[in-house]
Amino acid sequence: MSHPYNSEFMIAERRIATDEPTYFIADIAANHDGDLERAKDLIWKCKEAGADAAKFQHFKAEKIVSDYGFKNLGAQQSHQAKWKKSVVETYRDAECGRTWTEELVKTAKEANIHFFTSPYDDEALKLMDPVVPAYKIGSGDITWIKIVEKMAKLGKPVLLATGASSMTDVERAVAAITKHNPNICVMQCNTNYTALPENFKYIQLNVLKAYAEKWPNMVLGLSDHTPGHSTVLGAVALGARMVEKHFTDDNDREGPDHPFSMNPTTWREMVDRTRELEYALGGTTKKVEGNEDQTVVLQRRCLRLTQNLPSGTVLTEAHLEALRPCPENAFEPYWEDMIIGKPLTTDKVAGDSLNKTDVDLPAEVLSNESKALVGV
Repeated sequence: MSHPYNSEFMIAERRIATDEPTYFIADIAANHDGDLERAKDLIWKCKEAGADAAKFQHFKAEKIVSDYGFKNLGAQQSHQAKWKKSVVETYRDAECGRTWTEELVKTAKEANIHFFTSPYDDEALKLMDPVVPAYKIGSGDITWIKIVEKMAKLGKPVLLATGASSMTDVERAVAAITKHNPNICVMQCNTNYTALPENFKYIQLNVLKAYAEKWPNMVLGLSDHTPGHSTVLGAVALGARMVEKHFTDDNDREGPDHPFSMNPTTWREMVDRTRELEYALGGTTKKVEGNEDQTVVLQRRCLRLTQNLPSGTVLTEAHLEALRPCPENAFEPYWEDMIIGKPLTTDKVAGDSLNKTDVDLPAEVLSNESKALVGV
């Protein structure tokens, strides 16, 4: 069955797929604190910490929030309650300077890290398109289908965060993207930025299972705002291969995004533990692994002789005991019922392993070990 989306895609030279290492996006967002040099420094620091992409957010305060609207909500709520300035003033301070673009792109190139952004208005979309290999749609814009489609039509991979959304919201946005663009990553997300430990019970990583069932083989991801990396490990175990976390160099700095961001130390830990998990996940074939080829001999039992026996002896239960080690080609204990009543073809000494050349069994039986499992 064909789908309107791809099971893999490229971001610049990097292949994104379930059989590739997880792609890590450091969302610098507002953590530049209005300082270009600081923004450039954070690009270098997230690269050193193991990020694959340095991401910014391009918005103008008056194009993303309504001063009137927020003032008429009353007191600032949720994470905004800690902001010392009004919502519109905080957003204004957090703007990524649009004159910075050339310097940011140049720095990312020098650091050998991908540069992309979440554009929050038409002007930002036009400005960023020549310099980014992918786009990220923030959860708050999941219902703004007009800009979702504009982004999709540009043909670059689109990452869709799905925080504070119903499945209907997600389906609507996915349909809008895939109508124009097959390269999509749907990211489970919870949009609470308070960094409270209780937020873990709202992450709902198992939604990734629902996404995988609804959109088989689609690239999935996680956009996360919890402290630490436990949610990342869980998401990767469930199939996510793109992870976005906020990045700062100091969680104690004043600013809206610093408290819940990862820092260079915690980011590196997250990446390193994820790489270990990816190795540990491995494939789906159950087999004796390459690093078990000695322990499989040392720890398994085989059938050994309890006494010296001459060739031609008809084996009985009393002649056999199951002991370690189990050399290659020895009979393992599950063969016992098949062997009892059969004659030895060679002399054997007490304690020796009973090997598959020592008993007169038909070749077809020896070649079909599954029969021995059920004693056929």
